[in-house]
Amino acid sequence: MNWLRQFLGTLNSKVDPPAGAAMPRPGFLPLEVPVLLVHYFPTRNGNIDRSVTGDVGGSLESIRAHVQATTRRVIDTLEQGSCFRIYRNPSAAPSLRYSVVERLEFLEPLPTWRKPGHPVPMTDYNAVMERIDARTWVTGHGVKEIWIWGYHGGAIDLWESNMAGPWGDISNSDRDSYDLPVFDRTYTVYHYNYGRGTSEAVEDHMHQIEAVLRYVDPDLFWNRFVGRPGEGRCGWAHYPPNGVRDYDWCNRSVVWSDIEDWRPDGGGQKIPINCDRWNGDSLQWFLYWMQSLPGADHGLTWHGRPLSNWWTFIGDFDGAMRGQLGLVE
Repeated sequence: MNWLRQFLGTLNSKVDPPAGAAMPRPGFLPLEVPVLLVHYFPTRNGNIDRSVTGDVGGSLESIRAHVQATTRRVIDTLEQGSCFRIYRNPSAAPSLRYSVVERLEFLEPLPTWRKPGHPVPMTDYNAVMERIDARTWVTGHGVKEIWIWGYHGGAIDLWESNMAGPWGDISNSDRDSYDLPVFDRTYTVYHYNYGRGTSEAVEDHMHQIEAVLRYVDPDLFWNRFVGRPGEGRCGWAHYPPNGVRDYDWCNRSVVWSDIEDWRPDGGGQKIPINCDRWNGDSLQWFLYWMQSLPGADHGLTWHGRPLSNWWTFIGDFDGAMRGQLGLVE
């Protein structure tokens, strides 16, 4: 078990405060996001079993190392992403802080079931939650997010994000009310593919952010922040401000966009922008986009009322719902 202690120590050395440091109180920044890591590594003779994963092989140790490094980079990206316009204000503070509570590993295939409408078996998330005793982690240890590292490869189907709780399922899934157990508080399950990298994992979070903010205020977020393709607003995961098709991260066409000075009324300064701003890299685009969301100390208003810190809906969804918080305070 030395590798497990080393794994958690490496992660927690990055995300936990120094000994004796005061933990933020509820409602104060950064908002705490406790995470439970769940790893499914179907193995045969010390290697990942490609006959199960469909397209991922290699030694168990190499996949463990890949998952460890990628998890660390995902945490870094999400925390940095919650720093409002840090590209203009290097002292901007993060609104979110991720901490790894525990890591559970299973050297077995993901459980699946035959869900109507899916050509391949669907991940059985209820079975996973039962296997890990999710109720205890969520209600007893305060876990808000469960990150499943698994596989895809055409062998199984999955949801990039899936939510359950007293407010329903607001996620990048089919929003099936019965595919996760419901507790007295909200938790979100992210399902990563260890055949891919940091960008694909962060993209799961991008789509969850989009789903939640669109649910809270579709006009302010989707119509005014995201905007229509080519309109010169902020875009979304697949469509940067100059995007004309899905995944258009390398588009060199220049448009004038207010992403770095976005205001709901469209009165912010526009700048010429193309993929050079994020080096044509999807992960850098995701980071740049997240940093443009209204975060701590944003100073933005709409019809004379301040906008809320939109990261509250990611870091404390239940608190935001109980307090009837909107994207405008």
